[in-house]
Amino acid sequence: MTRYDFSPLFRSTVGFDRMQRLMDSALRLDETNAAYPPYNIEKLGEDNYRITMAVAGFAESDIELTVENATLTVSGRIETPEDGTTYLHRGIATRAFQRHFQLADHIKVSGASMKDGLLHIDLVHEVPEALKPRKIEISAGDTPKKLEQKAA
Repeated sequence: MTRYDFSPLFRSTVGFDRMQRLMDSALRLDETNAAYPPYNIEKLGEDNYRITMAVAGFAESDIELTVENATLTVSGRIETPEDGTTYLHRGIATRAFQRHFQLADHIKVSGASMKDGLLHIDLVHEVPEALKPRKIEISAGDTPKKLEQKAA
């Protein structure tokens, strides 16, 4: 595996430490758990996204979603009761899992639902009003118009 050293790049930048952590975590990715559970990431519109995970055998109470420091964590654990069932073949995976998704700036989780063994996590890109483009009027004469500042 090829290793890249980005430290010269980060010596001359400020505020990009999140990018460095993201690249470091991508390089340390554990490939053994990368396939379970399978998932899709869809773009539903200009500012809407959806993560769909195949979680057959899991109930809503077995799955936990948390967002912390722009990282969405989806974890699942099934408590298997001792009911005396003997399986000849067990093909439905019910092992515990934890999957992390790095969220870009201003991406928020707007909701989650589960149907037919699929967990749907809806995401929306919400740009704060202060960061949206705005039109600035040009005044005639020597005195420029003052920009109105909205209270945050």
